[in-house]
Amino acid sequence: MHIGVIGATGTIGSRVVTEALGRGHRVTAFSRDASRAKADDTRENLTWASVDILDPAGVAAVLPGLDVLISGFQPGNAAEDLADTVRRSVADPTVYATAARSLLTALGSHPRTRLIVIGGAGSLEIEPGVVLADCDELLHAGLDELGLPRAYAAAVRGHRDALNVLRTSNRLWTYFSPAGDIAPGERTGRFRTGGDQPVLDADGRSRISAEDAAVALIDEVELPRFVQRRFTIGY
Repeated sequence: MHIGVIGATGTIGSRVVTEALGRGHRVTAFSRDASRAKADDTRENLTWASVDILDPAGVAAVLPGLDVLISGFQPGNAAEDLADTVRRSVADPTVYATAARSLLTALGSHPRTRLIVIGGAGSLEIEPGVVLADCDELLHAGLDELGLPRAYAAAVRGHRDALNVLRTSNRLWTYFSPAGDIAPGERTGRFRTGGDQPVLDADGRSRISAEDAAVALIDEVELPRFVQRRFTIGY
């Protein structure tokens, strides 16, 4: 398949590129400025290109030929400067919903292209119909545990709003909520899949490696199970 990856230099996006290439797919890796990555990364079946996710016409222009577009968009590059991404996300938490609208607009002229958006865990339900993003006490406790400022709650709600934008669309979208605790680690290929509730381990933790998140995403590319739905994973 031909897979496009927005945010291909990010923590999850870079691993999605590696996972897809390892399975024999062709990848177009998108970044705001792909010139540096293009010079450094010459892997076979990989093409680098620049795109601005907030420019619907620009996104539409790169869709021809793609079977699936995976968006790992974040303001800034959290893999290189997490503090900068946190600052940008807090300053304008509406950017996630804006990006979702831009992607859907772009797909208007390419309705058969699948879209997979990598979002946040804060929109998962802590009980039926109640999402973490709407519960300040639990949300703040979770941010404290992850070492993130409580002001980042605005960005968590921004991710939730992006999911709600997708839910109004009849495009071929899928939303991926990673586990609450996601970080670089080991590719095990062993995890459990869920829908709107977090997947917890034996200690009650919601956690996954970025490598296994990439496995789950390419699994969904190859065998679609969650079209017009959200899914999550965890150990």
